[in-house]
Amino acid sequence: MTDDGARTVRAGRRTVEIHRPDKVLFPGAGGAGEYTKGDLADYHRAVAPFMLPHLRGRPLMLDRRPDGIGGPTFMQKNTPDGYPEWITRVEVAKEGGTVRHTVCDDTATLLYLVDQASITLHRWLSRADGPGGVDRPDRLVFDLDPPDDDFAAVREAARLLGELLDELNLPSALMTTGSRGLHVIVPLSGHHDFDDVRAFAREVADVLAAAHPDRLTTAARKKDRGDRLYLDIQRNAYAQTAVAPYTVRALPGAPVATPVSWDQLDDPDLHARRWTVADAVEQARTDPWAGLLSRGRALGPARRRLRALRG
Repeated sequence: MTDDGARTVRAGRRTVEIHRPDKVLFPGAGGAGEYTKGDLADYHRAVAPFMLPHLRGRPLMLDRRPDGIGGPTFMQKNTPDGYPEWITRVEVAKEGGTVRHTVCDDTATLLYLVDQASITLHRWLSRADGPGGVDRPDRLVFDLDPPDDDFAAVREAARLLGELLDELNLPSALMTTGSRGLHVIVPLSGHHDFDDVRAFAREVADVLAAAHPDRLTTAARKKDRGDRLYLDIQRNAYAQTAVAPYTVRALPGAPVATPVSWDQLDDPDLHARRWTVADAVEQARTDPWAGLLSRGRALGPARRRLRALRG
């Protein structure tokens, strides 16, 4: 501890100060665990080897809660001038100008963001250092969004989507969102632009919803969904983001968006908030994705298979 109560944490060649480490960010109400900023620093330091491969090179949007999850929310895209020079930035185009996003390339940056009370890290689906830069995503994401907390519907939708992606010869990975649903992630070659990727995702979602119209929908408006699960493909657009693997959600108990294997979908104890900062590192050590995301595919062959299926 420093004289002003800050805690100094070693991260590789750097040291990072965690100010007010005893500040409660997650109150322990309703039986949920209580977690302080210091607890979050400990979690991120432990999970960094598993989390950083999903963050490096990617522009971030930060969900900051300086007064904890019950206080004001700051969704930060632009990197403030006061951030240390050693933190990576990337300038990306937006309508009428540019945005200078923070990029988390190392453990020190991850801890610095924790000190800034960045609870949830939302990442781009493209990398600034990827084959086509930020304009070419190397991830496609389907967000399985149920109308309520019925996880059985999420489980069923994931199985149906996974089977369809298998038919298209596309590898896929599964992740709890830490909120209500699951993300199904497809690794891409990085040679398609966002419009092309989103159009393909829309085709897949349309095929699945047409086959199961009583259970699934692609309707963007809630009033049009009824009690059906929403196949959300909207994150597959330029400047949109998705929650990063192993990031913490700003919800009671500090649930974590956690990668899982497809076999774990059959676990009756699985639900969207199954893991928290207390045990997500143990799940990370099992390597549930086991190299899946290094098998990026081009969409041409999958699109031809999909259109053949549509007849």
